[in-house]
Amino acid sequence: MKLDILVFGAHPDDAELGAGATIAKEVSKGKKVGIVDLTRGELGTRGSAEIRDQEAAKAAEILGVAVRENMEFADGFFVNDKEHQLELIKIIRKYRPEIVICNAVEDRHIDHAKGSKLVSDSCFLSGLRKIDTKMDGDDQWQDAWRPKVVYHFIQWKNLEPDFVVDVTGFIEKKTDAIMAYASQFYDPNSDEPETPISSKNFTDSVNYRARDLGRIIGVEYAEGFTVERYVGVESLYDLI
Repeated sequence: MKLDILVFGAHPDDAELGAGATIAKEVSKGKKVGIVDLTRGELGTRGSAEIRDQEAAKAAEILGVAVRENMEFADGFFVNDKEHQLELIKIIRKYRPEIVICNAVEDRHIDHAKGSKLVSDSCFLSGLRKIDTKMDGDDQWQDAWRPKVVYHFIQWKNLEPDFVVDVTGFIEKKTDAIMAYASQFYDPNSDEPETPISSKNFTDSVNYRARDLGRIIGVEYAEGFTVERYVGVESLYDLI
């Protein structure tokens, strides 16, 4: 299956938090979008990997993505090396996305920056035809494929975006997808330990950050992204 957009997150819920409304908007426009989680989030303080698997499946259904996979890399301990790059190259060549979206280039959680660089490097390497890959159980060699662009969503740190997407009308679906991870986020009845993302303030921040970015560009809600190269437009009017 060829995808238009492939979204990578170091942990289940990263894609939803960083780009959930953008994903929902592109799906509504008929784009085929997939999500690949690098780990199962097994080191998370609350819940378990098995619970996160179920929550990720529910969130994917809410967003309407075409596919969701988990690489099952080691949470907290995966590295940007040849072994991990080759596994991601297989996935990139399998789905041949035009656009890849991944973790923030700098963030509080060490997996976010690591995942960002791992995905970005793998996208480049995936375009080199002398790197031979096959999907497990498949006898056919994969063709080289390099996405046209790699964008990075913004996470805990309030990085300055290079561009923002108007997601007015899709923030509720983003919120629903986030709250599918009931084990991770605010629940006044939970007896689990508190974490930086389990407070009501954090949940509320998802909304007010989107409102603030929207305010700046004159819409109700927006999500911000950073880029690896200049953004090109055909006309000055594309920026209106």
